[in-house]
Amino acid sequence: MISLDQVTVSFGSYDLLKEISFLVSQRDRVGLVGRNGAGKTTILRLFTGEMKPSDGFVSTPPNIRLGYLPQHMAYSDSTTVFHEAEKAFEEVLQLERDIHNLTIDITARTDYETDSYHKLISDLSEKSERFDMLGGRNREAEIEQTLLGLGFERKDFERATSEFSGGWRMRIELAKILLKEPDVLLLDEPTNHLDIESIQWLEDYLSVFRGAVLLISHDRTFLDRVTKRTVEITLGRLADYKVPYSEFLKLRAERREQQFAAYTNQRKKIEETEKFIERFRYKATKSVQVQSRIKQLAKIDRIEMDEIDGSSIHIKFPPAPHAGTILVEAEDVTKRYGSTHVLDKIAMIIHRGEKVAFVGRNGEGKTTMARIIMSELEFEGKCKLGHNLKIGYYAQNQADILDPLKTVMETIDYVAVGDIRTKIRDILGAFLFSGEDVDKKVSVLSGGERSRLALACLLMEPKNLLVLDEPTNHLDLRSKQVLKEALLKFDGSLILVSHDRDFLDGLVGKIFEFRDKKVKEHPGDIFEFLNKKRLNTLKEIERKEVVTKPEPKPIPQPEPKVETTPIKVTLPDNKQKYEEKKEIDRQKRKVATRIAKAEETIENLEKRIHLIEMFLADPESMSANSGPDPYIEYDQLKKDLSQAMEEWEAAHEEDR
Repeated sequence: MISLDQVTVSFGSYDLLKEISFLVSQRDRVGLVGRNGAGKTTILRLFTGEMKPSDGFVSTPPNIRLGYLPQHMAYSDSTTVFHEAEKAFEEVLQLERDIHNLTIDITARTDYETDSYHKLISDLSEKSERFDMLGGRNREAEIEQTLLGLGFERKDFERATSEFSGGWRMRIELAKILLKEPDVLLLDEPTNHLDIESIQWLEDYLSVFRGAVLLISHDRTFLDRVTKRTVEITLGRLADYKVPYSEFLKLRAERREQQFAAYTNQRKKIEETEKFIERFRYKATKSVQVQSRIKQLAKIDRIEMDEIDGSSIHIKFPPAPHAGTILVEAEDVTKRYGSTHVLDKIAMIIHRGEKVAFVGRNGEGKTTMARIIMSELEFEGKCKLGHNLKIGYYAQNQADILDPLKTVMETIDYVAVGDIRTKIRDILGAFLFSGEDVDKKVSVLSGGERSRLALACLLMEPKNLLVLDEPTNHLDLRSKQVLKEALLKFDGSLILVSHDRDFLDGLVGKIFEFRDKKVKEHPGDIFEFLNKKRLNTLKEIERKEVVTKPEPKPIPQPEPKVETTPIKVTLPDNKQKYEEKKEIDRQKRKVATRIAKAEETIENLEKRIHLIEMFLADPESMSANSGPDPYIEYDQLKKDLSQAMEEWEAAHEEDR
C-alpha cells in the first residue's frame, strides 16, 4: 500500500535515516519503536508528505486515504463537539446538499421528456447511491458511538469545542480520523490523553479496523494488544520483527547476542590480520602474504553493532519514616466546582503499606481527590490524615509548575533538606543531569527533562506516602520500567493516578474506581479489575452455583416440619472459569445476533425510504398515484428506522 524505498533523511552532515526501505501492507498492524530522536515521527511525516526525503522514494498511491494523528496539532474552536466530528463526513454532507437541491429542481420542472430533466434524474440517482454507499444515513449513529467510545457524554455533544482542554480536543480530532475510515491510520502517541476505558475502546476499534495501522506508543500493553509487527529504528536503520512488542524484546535480545558474538569474532580476526601486516610489512620474504592480507582486510564487510542507548534514570527512594496504621480516612467527602458536582459523599481508607491506584474516566475526580489529600482544595466532609504522615506529591502538571527562571541545580537545592544536600549531584546524575546540564534554566528543558527533574525533587526528603498523578506521561519505556521497579522496592505507601496498565500491573494491590461522583473499592490488581469491568458490560454475569438438595429419608415418618437450608457447593476455580467463559460467549453471540438483525432491519427500511423519496421527487409518478398516501407510509418508516437505530445502538452499548 505505502512504502519507503532506499530513503535517506539528512540534517546537514548528520543522517537521521540511512537508505531505509519499508512496506506497509493492507491489514498490517505495525508498532514503530526506538529511542527519542531516532526518527519515528519522521517516518510518519514522510508518508503524509509533510517532509521530503533527502534521497530515495516515498510511495503513497493517490487513491490511498491516510488518517494522521500527530502528537501536537492546531485545533478548530468554531463549533460544537458533534458538528466538529461531523466534518469527517465532508463528502456525505456535500452529497446531502446536492440531493436536496436536485430534488427541489426536479419538483419544480414539468418538462419530463427533455434531456436536461433526465440528466437531473440520473444525477439524483447517482448521488443517492453514492450517499448510501458512504453510509450517509447512519452517520449520526456512527458519530455518537465514536464520541461515546472516546469518553464523551451525550450532554457534551452540543458544547463548544473551546470549552474543552487540549486533551479532549485531541480526542475530537481522533474521532474525526476514525470516522473517515481511512485505508491507513498513522498514530503518533494516540493514548497520551486517553483514560483506561477509552484506550480499551480504541483497542477494540483497531482490532476490527479494515485498514492498516502504523503507530508510535510508549504504552507497552497497547502495543501488545494492537500490533502484530514491530519495527525498531536504530543507528538510522530499520530492524523488522513480525511479532508484537513483548516478543520483539526477546528476539532483539537474542539478535544482539548473536550480533555481538559475530562482531567480537570479526574484531579478533581483523586485529590478528592487522598485527600480521604490521609485523611483516617490511620483510621482503613476506611481501606476497602481506599484500594478500591487506586485500582481505579491504574486502571485509564490517559488522556494525546496533546502537544501545545506555542512558536511563536510576531511582531509589529513601526509607520511609514510620507512620500510623491509617494514613488517609475520608468520610462524606463532597466537592463542587461552581455548579459542577465532582465528588458526592465519598468514603475511603488507606492503610500503612498499601499501594493503591485511582482509576476512572477523565473528569471523574481522581486528581481532585489527590489534591484534597494534599490539603490543596476546600471541600465538604472529613479527610483525616494519619500520625507522622509525610507526603511526597507529583502533580499531573508538576513539570509545568517548576520555576522557569531557576536552574536545574537551584531547583533541587531549594527542596533539599539535611544530609541529602551532599548527594545532590549524585541524584541529578542518576536522573541524567550531568556536567553543564545542571546549570540549564528550567525554561529550556524538554518535557521529559522537566518530568525527570520533578521526580528527582521527590527524593530530597524521606516520605512515607507518595501521591503520583500521571508520573509516566513524558517517560520512555525504559525509564518507566526503572520508576516502576523503584516504587516496588519503596517501603512506604503509594497512591497512583495513572491510565498506564502495564505500569500499574503488579505495582498496586487495590483499585479505587471513580465514577458518577462516587468511589468504589476493588481489591486486586489492575487486570483483575479490568476483567471484572468487561464482565459488567455483559450485564455482570453472576457466578453459577450448584445447589444440592437434602437426600430424602428412606422411610418417611410424620415428623414436625424442619426448614433446611440448601447447601451451596461452589464449583472448582477452573470449572467455574470455564462456566463463566461459556456464559460470556453465549452473551456475546446473543448481542452479535441482535446487532446483525438490527442492521438488516435498518438496511431494508432505508431501501424502502429511498424508493419512496424517489417516488415523491417525481411529479409524474405522484400525479398518477391512485394507491395509499405515500406520505403516511414515509412517516411510519421514519419512525420504524428511528426505533431500529435505537435498538442497534443499545446492542452496541452492551457489546462494548
